[in-house]
Amino acid sequence: MATDYDAPRKTDDDLSEDSIEELKSRRVDKRASSVDVDETEQAEGFELPGADLSGEELSVRVLPRQADEFTCSRCFLVHHRSQLASNQAGQMVCRECAA
Repeated sequence: MATDYDAPRKTDDDLSEDSIEELKSRRVDKRASSVDVDETEQAEGFELPGADLSGEELSVRVLPRQADEFTCSRCFLVHHRSQLASNQAGQMVCRECAA
């Protein structure tokens, strides 16, 4: 059971005054006091998986690997030569994967 350490502590007199019916009614009141959120306002900005994107075009320019770059043999990302940690038998490994 979760404990709210910031709540004021009850004395033994306060605890004995609470009847089971009062405690049950408080529990029902807490459930009823939850805030209803209109989900349609929040959902407007989200794209659903499987949405039709056939009419979309990508506007990203892809550059080939440059002379001062290498592809890590573990993570397959292209890094600058300054990130090269080891080169054994043609297997280039970046610093992130070697760590």
